[in-house]
This record gives sequence, C-alpha cells and structure tokens, in this order.
Amino acid sequence: MRISTLVNRLTVLSVALVLTGCGTVSTLGKLEDGAGAEASRMWDRWVEADGDIAVATTWERKVKPGVTGDDIEQILRSVATERNMKEVGILPLSKELEARTGKKQKLLTVYSFCTPSTAREMVDFSPHMAAYLPCRISVVEREDGLWLYTLNMDMMVKMGRKLPSPLKENAWAVRSTIFEMMERASRGEF
Repeated sequence: MRISTLVNRLTVLSVALVLTGCGTVSTLGKLEDGAGAEASRMWDRWVEADGDIAVATTWERKVKPGVTGDDIEQILRSVATERNMKEVGILPLSKELEARTGKKQKLLTVYSFCTPSTAREMVDFSPHMAAYLPCRISVVEREDGLWLYTLNMDMMVKMGRKLPSPLKENAWAVRSTIFEMMERASRGEF
C-alpha cells in the first residue's frame, strides 16, 4: 500500500470519527463481517482512478478477442437460465444511436436481469436498494475491444448492515450469478 493512500485513509477515518463520534462506532458493529476490507478495496480503486467513483463501485472484464456481442448475449441468457434468474430487458443503445444518426456506432448494450423474490426481500430490508434494481451488465465496445461492466455486487452483500437469513443466502446467489455471467461471457464460455 502506498504511504499517500494510507495517510488519506487515516485522515478520512479520523475526520469521520470526530464528526460522527459514537454513531460511527455503533454502526460499525451492525455491518457484515469483512465490510471494512471491502470498503478498503473500493477506496483503493477510487484513489487509483483519480476519484472516479464509477470505477470504485463496479466490476469490469475485458472480453477475450474473438468473442462477439452475440456470443455474450447468448452466454448471459444461458447463465441466467441455469441459475433461475429472469432476463427483464435489453437496451440496445448503439442500435438506437445508429437509427437516430444514420452512422455506425460502437457496441453499447445494457442487459437487465432479476430474481423477483430476492428483489422484493432486499427492498423490504432497505427501500433504497430499489435504486439498484434490476441487476445490469453492460457490453461496451472500446478501442481495444469489448468490455463488460456491472455494479460491484460485493457492496450489496459485504458492506452494508447484516442481512437476515434467508435474504443473505439469496443475495449471495444473485451476486454469484452476476459474477459467473461476467466471467463466462468475458471468456466466451457457453
């Protein structure tokens, strides 16, 4: 760990503790085990990305050369079916931009998936979680090829208040499914 990163962490932690006092200490006892380690990983990514919060809060995977957008779509659907997750929408943004401009666009497609019963449980636990629904995986064509992006699902299951059972197990299943989708699609594994 770089010294500047350590100093920044200690400074922010010190300021947080001074400003919030006992509330911070009380809240720390209500968090999932490993919440601090996950927050630290996110902090490192935020610092390394020069403060880009989107980098800190997402997972990304470079897609293996030769794997096409159609391959990715088929793999995402396959994993969703295998893991009992429902596909709830596709936003073919590059196709929409092509229709509007008449010009070829780099691939940009957003796939949405959901496990409705887990979504309901999560929103009952914390209504603000509705803002994270449904789970999305975006396919983005960049100069160096295709990339996959999704929300860092570890935030949901590792960083917040302790999830009650069976919500905890159900949330882990969703997290594991999204992770598997990213891994298999990036490698072209049908």
